[in-house]
Amino acid sequence: MKRFFLFAAMSLLFCVSSLPGAHAEKAQVLVEDAVNYLRGETSRAVVEMTIHRPDWERTMTIKAWTQARENSIFWIVSPPKDRGNGTLKRGDEMWIYNPKVNRVIKLPPSMMSQSWQGSDFSNNDLAKSDNIVDQYTHEIIGTETHEGKTVYLIRSLPKPGAPVVWGMQKLKIREDHILLRQAFFDEDRKLVKALTMERIEMLGGRLYPVKWKMQKAGQEEEYTVLDYQSLEFGVNISDRMFTIASLKNSRF
Repeated sequence: MKRFFLFAAMSLLFCVSSLPGAHAEKAQVLVEDAVNYLRGETSRAVVEMTIHRPDWERTMTIKAWTQARENSIFWIVSPPKDRGNGTLKRGDEMWIYNPKVNRVIKLPPSMMSQSWQGSDFSNNDLAKSDNIVDQYTHEIIGTETHEGKTVYLIRSLPKPGAPVVWGMQKLKIREDHILLRQAFFDEDRKLVKALTMERIEMLGGRLYPVKWKMQKAGQEEEYTVLDYQSLEFGVNISDRMFTIASLKNSRF
């Protein structure tokens, strides 16, 4: 009799965990944990951005600070001609600063889909990099393995009326919270571009994807790579860092 009740209890637990709602809840947690893992509560980083095209290549060094999932500020350190150009993200709003004319511009919605500094990352990618957590519903559609760890394949669809650009996103999230791929689809569910994470190494005290590559669909010779040179989590950052006054005063 005890065996029967134990078997019945385990069967019930399996059935409950297999319900669509349970899968959706697990997918939501996976996405939230992955976003939080990438950003931490606060961070400071030095990143090299390389924009590659068939007939030219350009590399910039960027210093960046982030606070939770809402705020970030970064400046271009090199090359000299771009030094001091800054970008401030606060919530869903974004400002850019050009030191040559000493002018701060708040980007209107019409400019959010434009390229940031000629790269394959748009202003919208930077300003709304975290809206996938709250503006999409998530579903686990499969699993695979990577370096001996389970990878969850997740399909994310916009919630009704959500103010988002993408008609669908597909994610690959490893069981240890590392995002391996984020693919972006238009309203017709056609792939537009994909962000892949590579070279997982110890950085900032945790395993972290050191190389990020954004590439448009069907464009093998056009891509942008972010290569992390240094990264610190849990740094002490004042709220005053994420202000327009701070944006005009480069922190190198």
